[in-house]
Amino acid sequence: MEIRNLSVTEALVGKDDPEDTLNNLSALASAVSWASIFAGAAAAAALSLILLILGVGLGFSSVSPWVQSGISAKTFGISTILWITLTQVVASGMGGYLAGRLRSKWIAVHNDEVYFRDTAHGFLAWAIASLGTAALLTSAMGAIIGSGVQAGAVVGSSALGATTQAVTASTAKSASGVDPINYFVDSIFRKQGSGATGGTASASSNSAETSGLFSVPEAKLEVVRIFLNNGRAATLPAEDLTYVGRLVAQYTGLNQQEAERRVSETYGLMQAKLLNVENAAREAAEKARKASTYATLWLFISLLLGAFFASLAALYGGRQRDSLMVNPSSSL
Repeated sequence: MEIRNLSVTEALVGKDDPEDTLNNLSALASAVSWASIFAGAAAAAALSLILLILGVGLGFSSVSPWVQSGISAKTFGISTILWITLTQVVASGMGGYLAGRLRSKWIAVHNDEVYFRDTAHGFLAWAIASLGTAALLTSAMGAIIGSGVQAGAVVGSSALGATTQAVTASTAKSASGVDPINYFVDSIFRKQGSGATGGTASASSNSAETSGLFSVPEAKLEVVRIFLNNGRAATLPAEDLTYVGRLVAQYTGLNQQEAERRVSETYGLMQAKLLNVENAAREAAEKARKASTYATLWLFISLLLGAFFASLAALYGGRQRDSLMVNPSSSL
């Protein structure tokens, strides 16, 4: 009996049974063609980048700083969502098609298995392209998610905290600043108008500025500290109202009753102003939170659409590849 060593090719090729040969060759073929997957992923990432740059350019061209010019914020948001979705569908479809079309044909593999493998190639190409794009755009995605977290923190802050920050910022400025707190404090110390009575009041005020316990700027800062200590109380305590009224009367020439009435009215106006500012900040924070939430959800939907179209395009490309290999003379 003759014994000889067989080569790999001779061992795989069954001379007596062609079906065994096909099965042996199929066993050696890999189910995943990474070359075609990375080729499709590179094409998808590049096309996605190009379309995103085009979208940014179109967005800047449609926005105008002038009133009644350019598109509205709502229209801009909807167009951005549609463009991102279109970018995902087109780029992922192209990447999936290339991943399915470029791989070699499997031999002796059932059609259902071929369809599954083609679909998997498209999905893997989309996954790699998405991961690569996310790595390049980490800062942009982090800004979207971070804005929602920050907005939620602002919405959850207390009213007293917001007022404290506003008043603390005002005390850091000079007494002649234009900040709302300083404006109301300045209005308390306004002198009476001109005239006989006003002239007498002005003279009394001028003498008070030199003989009083505090200078006018120091008195204003003390009033700011008193307002800060009362936080968001609707009215000043009686002892604070009396003391501030005495300071105002000293520097403006008003009597104690008129000074206290002015302090009480001005304090009420200031609290209303701070409440409006706080409500506006809360509304802006709530809008930012909702916008961030909607942007994240639409990004999720667009990515799902990209995965679906990448898999579908890979299946279509695989069918075209197999049909052309079976019948090379057929046209697309």
